[in-house]
Amino acid sequence: MWDKTDQNSSRHGQTQRGDVPESNGDGAAAADARLGSTPPVNMPLAGDSSAASASSARSATGDGNSSTRAASGNTSGEASAVAAGCGDAVDLRVGRELIGRDDRVRGFMLYLRQERQCSEHTAKNYFLDLAQCVQMTPSLVADGQCCWSKLTAATARRFAMSLAAAGLQHSSVNRKVASLRSFYRFLLREGVVSSSPFRQVRRGKTARRLPTVLDVAEVSKLLDAPAAYWAGQVATRSDLRSDAEFSATRDAALLEVIYSAGLRVSEAVGIDGADIDFLGSVFKVRGKGHKERLCMLGRPAAKALRDYLRVREERGLAGRRDPGPVFLNQHGKRLTTRSVERMYKVYILSAGLPVDSTPHKLRHSFATHMLAAGADLRVVQEMLGHANLTSTQIYTHIDIGRLQEVYAKAHPKA
Repeated sequence: MWDKTDQNSSRHGQTQRGDVPESNGDGAAAADARLGSTPPVNMPLAGDSSAASASSARSATGDGNSSTRAASGNTSGEASAVAAGCGDAVDLRVGRELIGRDDRVRGFMLYLRQERQCSEHTAKNYFLDLAQCVQMTPSLVADGQCCWSKLTAATARRFAMSLAAAGLQHSSVNRKVASLRSFYRFLLREGVVSSSPFRQVRRGKTARRLPTVLDVAEVSKLLDAPAAYWAGQVATRSDLRSDAEFSATRDAALLEVIYSAGLRVSEAVGIDGADIDFLGSVFKVRGKGHKERLCMLGRPAAKALRDYLRVREERGLAGRRDPGPVFLNQHGKRLTTRSVERMYKVYILSAGLPVDSTPHKLRHSFATHMLAAGADLRVVQEMLGHANLTSTQIYTHIDIGRLQEVYAKAHPKA
């Protein structure tokens, strides 16, 4: 474990599973933001000057010493750098530049995308975690180059402990350590290092949080919110009528489709016209790891989708049978996940629903409502696209009313 008690621990944990970093949606994003901005997908970065790199490395570490001196194993300088790397205003440009021109990192990114079939979002998380480690660990840098073999197990543990001390939740620290553990396994495979310093960094214990959900009545209010909201807008500004009709039908269709199939937002905005089979009431989505699955298209969702496609065609954005992106913005471009998140907040507020709700809560609600109605756990697993049944089982612990009902009917002494 990487908490303070680990400093005196003589036991070393083994490599844990679950080494794919994903955003966790549990509030860790705010803490992540304090530790640096999201890196670009494209890795090649400018600034190959050694002098500039050395100067940047000094700036990143918050240590006035040269990068060569830092690489000599100055523990106090390293501690200062770790503390600086956890500040509220930390900028990861230096770390990004250093790893952006590192051939091993480039090879690792290629491995993630081609062999592991990781999404761009996941690859970006790996890149950010590597950049943060380099920027917070001066001993990794010598003459403007990353020396991956110089990282010790003790330094790896200090890195993880510093992240926790900066306020990151255990799940976020575990994710970052998992990224680095995967990277060092790659380096081992390539013969770059002889051992992994992160192999001895144990995972921190995380509380198992039950996802909060909307009940059926609240979901109905949310699905009705786009029409009600835009009707109110038109009542005060008649010039918005055309835009309002488009936004209301599109957003209603999007929310209906998400709830109809329990989709992730990224899956919903990634739907193409060629993926939809109205006759069969199914459509295809591409989930994590580019895995495809068939999803059910319920009657309300199908009707809302047809209404939207009609309005979209009337605006001249795309025909009803266009095989391209389904959910478009006002300019005819594919809707982004960020746009959906902003839109969702507007409708949550207008419907008077809990302000901490996110679009992912519709996915949680779908799973909970299906299981509460008696759906088989493995069927729901398939619908959600979960690779592991454990991910689906969490929803079986939510509906206490359903558990009490089953208990009362089944137990002879209830």
